[in-house]
Amino acid sequence: MMINKHEISWKESAKNMLKAELQWRGISYDQLVTKLQAIGVDENYNSVNTKINRGSFSFIFVLQCLTAIGANEIRLN
Repeated sequence: MMINKHEISWKESAKNMLKAELQWRGISYDQLVTKLQAIGVDENYNSVNTKINRGSFSFIFVLQCLTAIGANEIRLN
């Protein structure tokens, strides 16, 4: 399966957006895992690290992360 340059760009954008939200709030992956578990989402450090760094995760995961870190809004640009 070939991945085109547009797909890579979207993955990079998704990864960078989520990482920026975490960094802006000073939240590490370990802290994110704890916050996700507090809202009933069963994740561990390795799964969070893998999902975010590859940049291909579900929108459900994004919503879970944003809810867990208390993000009420996000900017897309």
